[in-house]
Amino acid sequence: MRPAMQFVDIANRFDSEINVSNGDTNVDGKSIMNISMLAATCGTKLKIRAKGPDAQEAIKALRELVEEKHFNEPTPKR
Repeated sequence: MRPAMQFVDIANRFDSEINVSNGDTNVDGKSIMNISMLAATCGTKLKIRAKGPDAQEAIKALRELVEEKHFNEPTPKR
């Protein structure tokens, strides 16, 4: 649940509307309840969309959290 909270905390820093999808499910990226509904695990493909005055900055910050920082968690061994 901690990675979801990190995602939501960063998303809520922005004024833009943020949506996250995992295949067929599309949710509000600023809601912990909605993000947890995605049941995303390591390796899950997510699509992040933002619309608003700071959309580009929001996408950049969320992409950095997910792709570069890996939610500040160790990457699982495969």
